[in-house]
Amino acid sequence: MQKKWIKTGAAISLAFFLGACANHSSTSSSSDISQFKPKVRCSANVDPENQVGLEMVDTLMARGRNYAALATLQDNKQESQEYWRRYGQLLAKTGDLDRARLIFEELKEKCGNGEAYHGLGMVALKNGDLSQSIPYFERALNLLPASSSIRNDYGYALMLAGDDEAAQLHLRTALELENGKGKSRQNLAIAYYLAGNQKGLRFLKNEYGYTDRELSHAEKMASQIGR
Repeated sequence: MQKKWIKTGAAISLAFFLGACANHSSTSSSSDISQFKPKVRCSANVDPENQVGLEMVDTLMARGRNYAALATLQDNKQESQEYWRRYGQLLAKTGDLDRARLIFEELKEKCGNGEAYHGLGMVALKNGDLSQSIPYFERALNLLPASSSIRNDYGYALMLAGDDEAAQLHLRTALELENGKGKSRQNLAIAYYLAGNQKGLRFLKNEYGYTDRELSHAEKMASQIGR
């Protein structure tokens, strides 16, 4: 990988637009942290009643109602790794990075699954630490190579790090896995602008129907990242 890093502040300032990270400070106090003990059970089996609760959480998350999704989880306590994976994601999305990290560390130590490493990578990325987030994403991808969300977030981190070739590869893979939708749609266009890949930009317009407005927005975001 190229050892080309951009300033953390500039990278994180684009988080809202890129959809892959946001730099929130933790909302929990030290006393809260000391009392927070995730009880993770590594079995992936979820009984039907609890599965309904998780599906309700997924629906809220898909609508961007992360605080409501977190409250729903907290009202329906479970021990499965599926429950705790969502819990960690939602804590990270709502700015409680310290407790999110505790959950993903617990998932990593007890279950060693790809989502645990993905979560740790996202927490590091939200904290502006590319050097820590990228190895976590690499590990996550080795365990879950067909995960579009891991591919997108890994590609996003590589893009911020200046590794244009690898970033484009992972973001295009994410785009194809999601049939042209999802966060990678914008991120890949930005990566192509940063790399000056005109052929790639034409491909997006011809094969995936990117609009002039989408491409103009991506170009604007790329200019803010700069090189």
